[in-house]
Amino acid sequence: MILGSWLDEARIAVRSLAEAAAGALDPTIRLGVTGLSRAGKTVFLTALVQALVNGGRLPAFRAYAQGRVAGARLAPQPDDAIPRFEVESHMRALTGPDRRWPESTRRISELRVVVDFEAASFFGGSRAPRRLTLDIVDYPGEWLLDLALLSQDFRQWSERTIATAEQPTRAPIAADWRAHLATLDPLAPEDEDAARTASALFTGYLRAGRDDRVALSTLPPGRFLMPGDLEGSPALTFAPLVLPGEGDAPSGSLWAMMERRYEAYRTHVVKPFFRDHFSRLDRQVVLVDALAALNAGPEAVADLENALTDVLAAFRHGRNSWISSLFRPRVDRLLFAATKADHLHHTSHDRLEAILRRLVGRAIERAEFGGAAVDVVALAAVRATREASARRGREELPVIVGAPEKGERSNGQIFDGEEEIAVFPGDLPADPEVALRAGGYRGRAASEEGGDLRFVKFRPPLLKHGERPPQLPHIRLDRTLEFLIGDALA
Repeated sequence: MILGSWLDEARIAVRSLAEAAAGALDPTIRLGVTGLSRAGKTVFLTALVQALVNGGRLPAFRAYAQGRVAGARLAPQPDDAIPRFEVESHMRALTGPDRRWPESTRRISELRVVVDFEAASFFGGSRAPRRLTLDIVDYPGEWLLDLALLSQDFRQWSERTIATAEQPTRAPIAADWRAHLATLDPLAPEDEDAARTASALFTGYLRAGRDDRVALSTLPPGRFLMPGDLEGSPALTFAPLVLPGEGDAPSGSLWAMMERRYEAYRTHVVKPFFRDHFSRLDRQVVLVDALAALNAGPEAVADLENALTDVLAAFRHGRNSWISSLFRPRVDRLLFAATKADHLHHTSHDRLEAILRRLVGRAIERAEFGGAAVDVVALAAVRATREASARRGREELPVIVGAPEKGERSNGQIFDGEEEIAVFPGDLPADPEVALRAGGYRGRAASEEGGDLRFVKFRPPLLKHGERPPQLPHIRLDRTLEFLIGDALA
């Protein structure tokens, strides 16, 4: 992948050197947090910061469990031009009277957490007080998938995008755009109305791919779905075209217009994100809603696998030496997390991890070959359900209990957001290939939909009255913290 010019590389090296000098006495880990669509990135980051600052039940987070974490606090972030991650408002949403999931962030944001701790002593002597500065960079996963555009010119991107839209799952939702595409002459004079119409139909296709019934993951360009202040700009007003033959289109043609705007997108949107944010990361979390893909079927699962492989292709992996961290830091720890584990009984958690590990198998091999540490975990950053058992005839079933979100349906019932129900979510197969192969997995969760594995969306949990600070229940958030920063607290 072409990740920038020599000038970009020089700027990255200079900035890395300056940051290393500034942190010589106060080491810093720069952690990237991203997630593909519907993965619960905002909830994860809110819960992670809450656990560091206010504590909780974290037995697998060794420095905390051993009493060596003296405290943690929020501090002013280092980059004044980046929006702050509003952890306080997200906590109020989760724990307030209406108990709602916070709004998804649609832009990059940042937060700094300073952790005071005592280094572990191996000889029974006094423990030296230390300080870890954790800079967390939160960004949409769609932006990460855009990095693949840096190695594709407009013709290559168009050919790949059009071919992908012909796949069985995509063809119906791409029908309007593809029908319009057939009417366009790329050699015709440039036409703003034609460009806007094509871009709008193409964006509609990308947006339809995020519907839960389809649950696609590979939908670049990411800013088409999250335009922000670029909405309506020429850099976001283009779409793929078909150019017959091998030659170039003439200047002033529709093709030349679209190609110019595609290049503007790469130059003014993708490259600055890589240069100013992505290239500076030391560690990375990639959150994945594997359950949504399993619900949508094997084609959605295959698309998720392709997206995760593209994600890994964007990283420069490897163990950081002191010289590499000075001039060009590498991602030396990478965590893939299958979120919403609380939508399954704990007996399926290991199986969910196995499915995700299978999906990122190619990517893990590449990362580990480069010397990076990679882990896969099934987690729920905020646990919305509890476990119980229920009888059906002579059979005792493991169930999960929670309050479905208002408007959710199950067995013909529409929920009001207040009533709790017990749900048998089905069992994930022990063999990941069974869940991924054609035909998908049809579990024991019989319902009006025909026996597919189905997942109800639950409200945030009702916390204990008067608990201050509120303790958010979770699944394996402590293991996640241990992998991401445990070595820095040793």
